[in-house]
Amino acid sequence: MSNVLVVDVGTQSMRGIVFDDKGNLLVKKQVKYKPYLSKENGYMEQDPDMYWEVFCSITKAIAEERPDLMDSVLALSVDTFRDTVVLLDEHNKPVRNAILWSDQRTADTSDPLPLKQRFLFKLVGMDRPIRAIRSKVKTRWVMQNEPEVWARVRRVVHISAYLNYRITGKLIDCYSSSMGHIPFDNKGKKWFTKHSLLYPVFDVPLEYANITLCAPGDVMGEVSEQVAAQTGLPVGLKLIASGSDKGCETLGVGCLQRNVASISFGTSSSVQFSTNRYFEPEPFMPAYPAVMKGYYNPEVQIFRGYWMISWFKKNFAEHLEKVAAEQGRSAEEVMNDEITNIPAGCDGLVLQPFWQAGLTNPEARGAIIGFSDFHTRAHVYRAIIEGIDFALREGLERMERRGRQHIEYISVSGGGSQSDVICQIAADIFNRPVRRVQTYETSGLGAAMVTFVACGVFDTTEQAISAMVHYTDTFTPNPTNAKKYDKIYKDIYLKLYGKLQKFYLELDK
Repeated sequence: MSNVLVVDVGTQSMRGIVFDDKGNLLVKKQVKYKPYLSKENGYMEQDPDMYWEVFCSITKAIAEERPDLMDSVLALSVDTFRDTVVLLDEHNKPVRNAILWSDQRTADTSDPLPLKQRFLFKLVGMDRPIRAIRSKVKTRWVMQNEPEVWARVRRVVHISAYLNYRITGKLIDCYSSSMGHIPFDNKGKKWFTKHSLLYPVFDVPLEYANITLCAPGDVMGEVSEQVAAQTGLPVGLKLIASGSDKGCETLGVGCLQRNVASISFGTSSSVQFSTNRYFEPEPFMPAYPAVMKGYYNPEVQIFRGYWMISWFKKNFAEHLEKVAAEQGRSAEEVMNDEITNIPAGCDGLVLQPFWQAGLTNPEARGAIIGFSDFHTRAHVYRAIIEGIDFALREGLERMERRGRQHIEYISVSGGGSQSDVICQIAADIFNRPVRRVQTYETSGLGAAMVTFVACGVFDTTEQAISAMVHYTDTFTPNPTNAKKYDKIYKDIYLKLYGKLQKFYLELDK
């Protein structure tokens, strides 16, 4: 039996996991950390070297506890969250904190784009979304607000590339990790040129962003003696490219066939599926290069997603932490028990989950309607879960139309997928069977599969899925609830944004 080591770098924690080629989790070390540092409201930053320090502590812990496993692993792979920018100087040292994907600061966009871009974007009705994209380019904000810092910058990389550099000594990244507000061509899996239509939108000097790119499964480098001493990793251990946490997650739930979609109930909730045909799930929102060669993952994302659960718990259910501790459970488990007694549709509450707006609705806000005096905290909690599912269903249906794909099954991952009641709500709202795999660590499992294929243990990704992905639970739609949700979705939810949009625009003034 063969083993590989995967380090899964998340927004709120990092996990080091050894998987065997049957999909069994042999050992796991997890370190939770403060998700972000914040100087001002909406600013979300983190010291990039914190991730490296945690990486070293995890790999050392595995090496000390299970030296037999560490000495026998075939290779290492690291998957990370996306769109988190690290600015490096001429010596590849960070010049400031990394700016996270969830950061909400915006740059000034009053300087006009070139005439060609302005004309074309206005012609297709995308001038406002493009302006919103420009405002979220993290390097643009640094140029405008920290010119003394920007003067020291020589490289613009993602956290994935920075960790690859700390491991191998080379600035290299997988094209399946290179996604975010950078001048990267997702379709061509390469950097933009200065002549690319979208290059002026990102406004990052190409010589700063243009690091070496490789494909999933490629060897990015090896562990040196110096790095081995820091990490406990074996000298010469190969680092295999896999991709982003979302991409690995999609593979980890077995989402390769045309009739399967992957839904993540994670910090940022999303729906993806796999296709060998590139298409944009919405205009100027690219499909991402998958961690499977030859495939793309179109995606619709609900920013903040299940982060809203943490927000709700902190602000409205802190007392449940004590109750849960006394029961030896988590507060989330207690809250999930509470909503089993709330009927589908939350007795008239409907929530729109745009705590952070997306590309095509940059003015959107969160909203909840239908309050009566009998509604409780549990009603609101369930409305959050239902609202996220309604938004994901809308995204999935849009992708089905644009991609000419029909989804029959949904495979779920992320923290919310551990809850039976949350999985059942999803099955009822999507009116499709929802499947859960044998491990919660689906990003790590996906990265492990890429690594096993790269090491020759499996000839194809399909073989890896067959051997390593095991569906343990299937939640089938309740016909009565599915009918009720369908009516709410079509008659209320789909009309809600159009009714509220003008008020959102007024709030932005």
